[in-house]
Amino acid sequence: MTGKAQTAARIAESLDNREMDELCDATAAAIEDGGGFGWLIPPPRQVMETYYNGVVLVPGRTLFLGLLDGVIAGSAQLLAPTRNNEAQAAACNLVGAFVAPWARGHGLARTLTEAVEDQARAEGFGMINLDVRETQAAAIHVYESMGYVHWGAHPLYARLADGAWIPGRFYYKVLVGEAPEPPRGERDK
Repeated sequence: MTGKAQTAARIAESLDNREMDELCDATAAAIEDGGGFGWLIPPPRQVMETYYNGVVLVPGRTLFLGLLDGVIAGSAQLLAPTRNNEAQAAACNLVGAFVAPWARGHGLARTLTEAVEDQARAEGFGMINLDVRETQAAAIHVYESMGYVHWGAHPLYARLADGAWIPGRFYYKVLVGEAPEPPRGERDK
């Protein structure tokens, strides 16, 4: 008899060789399954390594590793607004989130999202934004079940390798307090 898989998420301040291998393998698997976060086909390994090494160095960007039974099986990033963006300084973004296909169905996406939300609150953000391809039904279900509010759609959100366009969905979640009343014009839509 097997026990329930253990999920965890942690911030990566650097990546050792094993972590990089696991992260790149999980990334490639997610991309091949159509769940990548921008890439349509897995880039060469060196490109992915350069990308992730850069992510951990960029100020205002925090890389979270999602682990399933101790193996990196996904990731997400917390993206803070630029310092000159005072008007949106209270809101951050959840970007680059994915879970490898072999690790889905164990709650890892929820674990990663909760870790990003907790860090966002710790950094003083009151709101978090994200967007997702409309074809990512499982991700949409997770976000909506966690209280994310769908506020808009884009009919030409992403272009696939075959040239087809797919729509995208936009979400927000208030992390601290209550959402302010939307402007009158938005309420009437």
